[in-house]
Amino acid sequence: MIDIMGEGGRRRTFAVISHPDAGKSTMTEALALHASAITQAGAVHGKAGRRGVTSDWMEIERSRGISITSAALRFDYRGHVFNLVDTPGHADFSEDTYRVLAAVDCAVMLIDAAKGMEPQTMKLFEVCRHRRIPVITFVNKWDRPGRDALELLDEIEDRTRLRPTPVTWPIGAAGHFHGVIDRPAGRAVRYERTPGGATKALTRELTDEQALAELGEDWRRAGEETALLSAIGADHDQKAFEAHESTPVLFGAALPNFGVARLLDTMVELAPPPAPRPDVHDTPRALDAPFSGLVFKVQANMDRAHRDRIAFVRVCSGRFERGMVLTHAATGRPFATKYAQSVFGQDRTTLDEAYPGDVVGLVNAGALRPGDTLFDGPPVTYPPIPSFAPEHFAVARGRDSGKSKQFRRGIDQLDAEGVIQVLRSDLRGDQAPVLAAVGPMQFEVVQHRMAAEFGAEISLDRLDYTLARRTDAASAPALDRERGCEVLTRSGDQAMLAVFTDQWRMRTIARDQPGLTLEPLIADTSREQR
Repeated sequence: MIDIMGEGGRRRTFAVISHPDAGKSTMTEALALHASAITQAGAVHGKAGRRGVTSDWMEIERSRGISITSAALRFDYRGHVFNLVDTPGHADFSEDTYRVLAAVDCAVMLIDAAKGMEPQTMKLFEVCRHRRIPVITFVNKWDRPGRDALELLDEIEDRTRLRPTPVTWPIGAAGHFHGVIDRPAGRAVRYERTPGGATKALTRELTDEQALAELGEDWRRAGEETALLSAIGADHDQKAFEAHESTPVLFGAALPNFGVARLLDTMVELAPPPAPRPDVHDTPRALDAPFSGLVFKVQANMDRAHRDRIAFVRVCSGRFERGMVLTHAATGRPFATKYAQSVFGQDRTTLDEAYPGDVVGLVNAGALRPGDTLFDGPPVTYPPIPSFAPEHFAVARGRDSGKSKQFRRGIDQLDAEGVIQVLRSDLRGDQAPVLAAVGPMQFEVVQHRMAAEFGAEISLDRLDYTLARRTDAASAPALDRERGCEVLTRSGDQAMLAVFTDQWRMRTIARDQPGLTLEPLIADTSREQR
């Protein structure tokens, strides 16, 4: 008999969150390297023959040196199955990251040793706080000049209101990194760089006598600081960690692979396994209940040879078996799972079974959208994933009128994936939809993919609107008559949105016509809501 609870207990499903350039994609690659899922780590900006990172598979990602899509990486480590969902680091793609965080049980918060808690890190941390996702902190780039370790702990506590509990402590100041004191194990570990940093770093465990002889004053100082940490009670407490009251902290450097193996060990030892997930009625569905899963990401054309569409599904309960026929909660229609795959970056392998915490890639999932629920047995619907309030708007038009079909198909596809929000109105028509984005770089991705994947180059005419509010059919006629305002329908959920040139214009209209429906959108990021 299949032990679903036991299989679920072996899973660790997590995301890495950080500000851009803190080293997130490099860390993702280093984790896969140390789990022996790859033999050589890539670099975001590959040079001297070092290849690019596995998780950044899209052409525009490789050319710009940034992550703009979420990527799922599955690998085994110490008898556990890791499902690492890599997320976009750039603020313009916060909505994609928000969707990914709906599918994980833990997050690794990556902090640049020199810059500390940066704005995008805090924004993503607040999502973790809202979702009660436990956070493990990794202070990255300790091999480069940076800030004082105790100062960084103070900042983490001040900004996040989590009590930092260091698991490892650096020997040597930032930029003079020799190794770490592993506090739970009570040992010193020294790191040695390998050529280019593309393979696992060499480690040596030192006795106190060896550490003193080799590291001298840096070893003494690290010992005094760890004694101080113990004196103030900065020790790990699992209940406080899972209650989102404390954060284990590790120090290292992802590029030369310093401290990465210890992070994996920490994930095995401390990161929570999958737990029963509440449905829309706030009733938890037991892990060993019949299968259920949440669609958190849809991506097309990962394989240019097949031009297919893959939906990433987080298994929430039960056992998934390839070929089973599930029910799509949104429509009540059956959904066949003949083509189920495990995804590692852009590479795929057929997946025959999966358990709570696993991520399943369902191919040719044309009917599925982010936030949808699939289930077997007793019906269940999980809470939908909210859309961010857009702040940038542009009218899209095809450059070649002879490619109108490709234009419509491409816009519909990118809308279904959640790459962009598509707003329409009878006045503008299907050939001039309004694209709504959280950040302007989303428009670049749309233009790139429309040309590269659908053969339909587009032009974008920026609009002066800067914020949106939910409205209704009764309020729409009056709003449409107002200057600096327009009512559009969002294709994804058919919500009616009133868009405004600025918040002062919106407030004036609301003051003059108090009976109008103007509701802030969920996950609103406009200045008024911050």
